[in-house]
Amino acid sequence: MKKAVIFGERQAELIEVPDPQPKEDWVVVKVHAAPMCTEYKGFVAGGKAEFLGHEAAGEVVAVAQPGKVNEGDRVVVMPQYPCGTCHLCVAGDYIHCERAYDVAGFTGSPEGRATMAQYLLKPSWILPKIPDGVTYEHAGLACCALGPSFGAFQTMGLSAFDTVLITGIGPVGFGAIVNACFRGARVIAVESILWRVERAKQMGAAEVLDPRNPDIVQQIKDLTDGIGVDCALDCSGTVQAERLCIDAARRKGKVAYIGECGQDLAIRVSPDLIRKGLTIIGNWHYNLNDFPSIMKVIQESPLIDLLISHVIPMSRIQEAFEISSSHENAKIILKPWE
Repeated sequence: MKKAVIFGERQAELIEVPDPQPKEDWVVVKVHAAPMCTEYKGFVAGGKAEFLGHEAAGEVVAVAQPGKVNEGDRVVVMPQYPCGTCHLCVAGDYIHCERAYDVAGFTGSPEGRATMAQYLLKPSWILPKIPDGVTYEHAGLACCALGPSFGAFQTMGLSAFDTVLITGIGPVGFGAIVNACFRGARVIAVESILWRVERAKQMGAAEVLDPRNPDIVQQIKDLTDGIGVDCALDCSGTVQAERLCIDAARRKGKVAYIGECGQDLAIRVSPDLIRKGLTIIGNWHYNLNDFPSIMKVIQESPLIDLLISHVIPMSRIQEAFEISSSHENAKIILKPWE
């Protein structure tokens, strides 16, 4: 099969590797849609990356034993290789599993775990079925495009009564706008890249503010009767935006972080938490039991097509990475068989 790799700074190509084989309850999925996520960071930084991607939608084509899926089933490929038996997995919070499989140790081969490939290998229990009428491209949005913000909004209880601040309008931030608008919330977005500013407005953000404005906190308060937003969600993974979410939230407000960040964020326990009464949430994905609800967003939201900016044959992987690293894009979907 063919799969995409990064073999140097701003250099990507396709290579041939052995097809994965089913084993026990792990099945082979033929990938029809492979969304791109943060892999562009490795493309820009350089260094080799042989196993790209963590989200996909496709068709089950090989099964070793009877299980939760059958050959021919159309499925969404959830991230990670969780154990399936711990209390977190059983509860649907598999993303936090602490006993994840060693893929090469279990299968005897490192291949099959990249999603930017023609085939992949996954435990059958984390392959929820795609409803009839939903395309592979749309179904692929049920992972990183919509998943992190969906899970955060579920925990925060975001509703039509709320104003939500969304910082960092990349592909995940665009998904947050889709989820927030579907719930009827008023969206204040923060973004500086013009392409993304215009797309956010097109998707229904009431206001799009520039994070470089030194008076941005006051701007947000002026838009919320002087009290701040009910909920704030950072998708950027930058300390500046993370801090803005705290400063712009109202008293007894809720703040959630879904953007990965390796730097320290200064939180002042008394003024930020005790006196202000904030609830701060870290969220990675959504509970697997909420899959039918996220599919409802995909099926019913009028904004779904705006969440996909490019559908590109995987044979043009270099071009796809160049677009992804330009930041003038929403979600990019790769087609591995084209």
